Amino acid sequence: MSDTAETKAGDDRLDPTEVFQDVVLQSEKMAREFLDQQKALPGGENLDPLNVGGAFLEFSYQLMKNPARIWEAQMGLWQDYVRLWQEMAQRLSGGESHPIILPQPSDRRFKDKAWTEETLFDFLKQSYLLSAKWAQDLIAHMDEMSPRSRQKVDFYTRQLIDAISPSNFVLTNPEVLRVTMETGGQNLVNGMRHLLEDFNRGKGHLHIRMTDQDAFKVGENLATTPGKVVYQNDLMQLIQYEPTTQEVYKRPLLIIPPWIHKFYILDLQEKNSFVRWAVGQGYTVFMISWVNPNETLAEKAFDDYMAEGPLAALDAIEKATGEKDATVIGYCIGGTLLAATLAYMDVKGDDRFKAATFFTAQVDFSEAGELTLFIDDEQLKNLEARMESGYLEGRDMATTFNLLRSNDLIWFFVVHNYLLGEEPFPFDLLYWNGDTTRLPRKTHLYYLREMYNNNNLVKPGALSMKGVPVDLSRIKVPAYFQAGKEDHIAPYPSVFKAVPILQGPVKFMLAGSGHIAGVINPPAAKKYCYWTNDKNPKDLEKWMDGAQKHDGSWWPDWDEWQKAHSGPKVPARKPGDGKLKVIEDAPGAFVKVQYS
Repeated sequence: MSDTAETKAGDDRLDPTEVFQDVVLQSEKMAREFLDQQKALPGGENLDPLNVGGAFLEFSYQLMKNPARIWEAQMGLWQDYVRLWQEMAQRLSGGESHPIILPQPSDRRFKDKAWTEETLFDFLKQSYLLSAKWAQDLIAHMDEMSPRSRQKVDFYTRQLIDAISPSNFVLTNPEVLRVTMETGGQNLVNGMRHLLEDFNRGKGHLHIRMTDQDAFKVGENLATTPGKVVYQNDLMQLIQYEPTTQEVYKRPLLIIPPWIHKFYILDLQEKNSFVRWAVGQGYTVFMISWVNPNETLAEKAFDDYMAEGPLAALDAIEKATGEKDATVIGYCIGGTLLAATLAYMDVKGDDRFKAATFFTAQVDFSEAGELTLFIDDEQLKNLEARMESGYLEGRDMATTFNLLRSNDLIWFFVVHNYLLGEEPFPFDLLYWNGDTTRLPRKTHLYYLREMYNNNNLVKPGALSMKGVPVDLSRIKVPAYFQAGKEDHIAPYPSVFKAVPILQGPVKFMLAGSGHIAGVINPPAAKKYCYWTNDKNPKDLEKWMDGAQKHDGSWWPDWDEWQKAHSGPKVPARKPGDGKLKVIEDAPGAFVKVQYS
């Protein structure tokens, strides 16, 4: 903030006039920065970078071909509104009324009691929900459209519907109006300050602050499980964690996290750290901490991540512990890499991984969910032009993920940060979510083209790793697949598609919640639930029909499976005891690298 926006002596409130003077100056600066960024982009003249226009044209064409459908939909909406008006009139006259439509139980936008108790706001809420349902039903029944175009129109229509919710505006949100009257508008002044700060932090991009950024620091109250970095190369540091038991399982456990975001999602705080819990169960845990790349790593390939990631880690683990064999976990894209690595190792006759666990990892991308809407030939060309610097900025990928849950990850914070003027509360998971990583150009484009766009990983011999054609159906390693029932990034039907592909014994487990909370669910929290099927059928419908529900965390279920593949107990091994010397304390330097 400029000096003009400082508080006056003896008054802890900002002067709104001075704030808005500051807004004018800051807005002018941000507009210039934004325009300069757009002009500098190769292909910046592309007015449809998300390739949405064709889908909406197809939608419009199909509507014009069938005017009766429009008439039928309009009549249905009109009848719903007539019923709503009748109910509201009944309510205003003192009679009993009933809602025409209710928000979903998980919808946090209308939790304030005024949305139900006050007639005007109840009418606004129901009018909005009826209109939203009308639009989505109209799209859903457009069977003449190609499935992909219909999905794209539905997704971007939902983005518009979410944006125009009455909860997102001062005059139509009863909670915001109440707080504004109670504080004399101070909430809006605070919100404007937050908005400016977020724009400035994003250098012309709106970088919404989701949590108190000052409440956490990696290595101090996040990623604190004791350990040492014992190996590193261009792409990763390898952490070996200190044992907390006198004996450990003979086979070490390697974790391959995604390089989209940072590894410490698995080591947040002591109470919810998967790493700390696994160490406590008697596993010698090694963690790959991927580099946050710059332009010097632009040409690192997907199979370089294999060679300098899990394969290099296996060699280092043998030097550190004397053990050739190990077990392994791959999370998200780390699991996709793990599958390709196992297939490569099979061809090479390398059987050092004796068991493999996959956290929310996809190998067959034919039904990979709404992320596929951001990936087609035109969008990849546009993305490649934006990556001329050699990498994709982390905030770009974060924005994509946030759009998949825009009400929870965008509009919730717009209302609370900017309209209610609240300070974000400390939340470790949201701090991690904002601690983004860059993605190297060659690897990222390969992943999107070959996995999402062409689905080549699942086609025998269609992909090669270090010149070796790979075939996932040759993998014989025992495997445990975890999926999240509400996962919007790796939908569980997509994760399940790996089950009939692999040759070895496969156990599939479905956890409650989504892509993150479905994984980070410590037993002590006693949250959510999970499903298993001891018969392990290779058909999802049969699996679901015979699944048994269990309360609480799935971690102990995995532990029972994992220890059966981990060998006998041996004396605990400490970092530095073997042939690898300690480089530095965990969590290491790589995870702390941030870019503006």
